[in-house]
Amino acid sequence: MAKNELATIEQRRDFVNENHTCVIGYTRKTAPPSMSIVHFVMDDDKIVFLTMTDRQKAKAVRRYGELSVCVLAGPQGGLAWPPEYLVVDGKAEIVSDMDYVVKIAMGVGEIMTGNPVPAEAEPMVRDMMTRENRIAIVVSPQSTFHSPSVHPDADDKRAAEKMVHGLGARLPWSE
Repeated sequence: MAKNELATIEQRRDFVNENHTCVIGYTRKTAPPSMSIVHFVMDDDKIVFLTMTDRQKAKAVRRYGELSVCVLAGPQGGLAWPPEYLVVDGKAEIVSDMDYVVKIAMGVGEIMTGNPVPAEAEPMVRDMMTRENRIAIVVSPQSTFHSPSVHPDADDKRAAEKMVHGLGARLPWSE
């Protein structure tokens, strides 16, 4: 994304499309807010991840209908340096249609392994998704929060003078 300045809508969307690991933030009923790390895929303009139907993420979606998704930069879940992230807030809904869940699981499997999941694996994936009572959570982005990340190189003797900590901003997902 943009260094030392707020990212444009296009840069923020590209960032989400290029990175597939995130921290899901949600409000719990009787405890402090919670976070959980997951892999996600994009389905058109929506962020989609899987969970089990009785997990707290699903309960929070049923209760409040919204989530925060902190997308992390980095290949296959590794973190980039300097750390870079984008928070996406949006409306969330549960999709329990097993054909859709399996489609998402195949996509997440590809992200996790770095290789396409062969079509022959679909029956095994379907069996696992059914056995684990998996559902898809679909997040429709409404807004983002971006804080430019600027860090000096480790071998720079004047590094402290180059550190920049600017303020972030809540920005719309689309125009």
